[in-house]
Amino acid sequence: MNQLLLIFLLLLGALITVPLARKIGVPSPILMTFLGVLLALIPSVPQVSINPDMILPLVLPPLLYAAAQRTTWRQFAENWQPITLLAVAMVMMTTAAVAFAAFLVIPGMTVAAAVTLGALVAPPDPVAVTALAGRLNLPRRLVSILEGEGLLNDVTAIVIYELAIVAAVSGHFSWRDAGIDLVLSASIAIAVGTVTGWLGVKLMRVLGDASLRVGLSLLLPFAVFKVADDLHGSGVLAVVVTAIFLSEAWKDADDIEGRLTNKAFWRIMETLITGIAFGLIGLELPTVFTNAQGHLGYLALWSVIIVGVVIGVRLFWLVPATSLVRRTRRRFNPDAEIPASWRETVVMWWAGMRGVASAALALAIPFTVDSGEGFPARDIIIVIAFAVIMVTLVFQGTTLPIVVKLLNVAADQDKQSRQERHLAERAYFAALDRINLLAAEGEIPPELVEPLGRRAYYMSSRLHPHFADEAQQESNQAAVVKMGQFRIGQREMMSAAREAVLSERNKLGIDPEVVDHVVHMLDIRSPR
Repeated sequence: MNQLLLIFLLLLGALITVPLARKIGVPSPILMTFLGVLLALIPSVPQVSINPDMILPLVLPPLLYAAAQRTTWRQFAENWQPITLLAVAMVMMTTAAVAFAAFLVIPGMTVAAAVTLGALVAPPDPVAVTALAGRLNLPRRLVSILEGEGLLNDVTAIVIYELAIVAAVSGHFSWRDAGIDLVLSASIAIAVGTVTGWLGVKLMRVLGDASLRVGLSLLLPFAVFKVADDLHGSGVLAVVVTAIFLSEAWKDADDIEGRLTNKAFWRIMETLITGIAFGLIGLELPTVFTNAQGHLGYLALWSVIIVGVVIGVRLFWLVPATSLVRRTRRRFNPDAEIPASWRETVVMWWAGMRGVASAALALAIPFTVDSGEGFPARDIIIVIAFAVIMVTLVFQGTTLPIVVKLLNVAADQDKQSRQERHLAERAYFAALDRINLLAAEGEIPPELVEPLGRRAYYMSSRLHPHFADEAQQESNQAAVVKMGQFRIGQREMMSAAREAVLSERNKLGIDPEVVDHVVHMLDIRSPR
């Protein structure tokens, strides 16, 4: 078996483990890690030799880009205080605590290697947290903080990680130089990310086609990461800035196909890249454990200590931090979204799962330093990082629904209902204004204004039932039943039409491209 076939098997495994993980109730990264271990134990499977310098540029840009598309500048602006305390201060606190514990208990652990370990286990995984938050119906304010934290904590942790790697490899470190480098790195990243985002918007307008724009969105995170890194800026921060810039600047209400294509594409990318990262961890673990023979008992003890520090520091920091934000919110930031009670603080604490970022950073540790010696405690760092990821993903990930249920933490349905009614009203009056404008400009005849207005009213009452009056609500309920029956008929009708067209694809004299075009037109007109 060659390495190309091995990578293909990991990609296939990344897809297969998703439905399997749902069925048995465990996170799919766990299954991918076990798959990697099983493959590594097969004698014919080659040892994967991926240059650690290539791990971060290949894994992090698309993952960060996908996560950043789900947030906005407004969320950062309104929640700057809690996000800063979580994404910057807590990452630094976790890194320092883990580094201190590792330096004390692990023989031969240098300060730089200990900081490397602390930085790579410090950031919670935004992908895992966001996925769980959506399924658990958590309050939107918690989800906003977790998403913002998930992005910026990766940036903070990776900057610290890179400084620690440089110190370990070169053997030299200066706090003054590190501070200057940090400020320059962030400034360069913001400038490069903004320029790339602006250019990306221009190029997307030139490309036009949805599939081509999605292709460009795949290239942009890798390009901006590389450019920022070559200019000695933070590549991860540049990717986040570019993604948010594009999501804010590219807003075409009629770009239905683009939104659907983009969402499906990036969901696939997240699945494949996460699977590859954990599969590679699994492939490397047997070698790591073989090198650590005779020290497995110590490794288990060290792992327990570091896991305890990682989980404990998050609670230790969250309690005073959320209390501070609650006290100062009215004075400095009344719109900040923060945990409203100790119950929500506990949920935020237990949602601090580690994931693919930690796995990628562990894999990216160099094998050797400038002197030619091996990177200090590299195998130990990888084992401990794996332990932190597994415990937080398996234990915290599987018990978080129980914690949420026991503490009775759920989204504010009244607030959500008010927001939905507000949006329904906005949709209704915007539709009426457009109808009247079209009639005034002669685009539609006057006799269509009233029926289109009724259609707009019906549309908005479907968006939110209390938008309509009581009589209309009763009428809507009856209409819902009829509409459901109508959609069943429409779905079956379109299904029969697609089957008939597809059956012609292999017949002589029929151009398959014409068939594909007709099926595509049927697809985008079919109810979803």
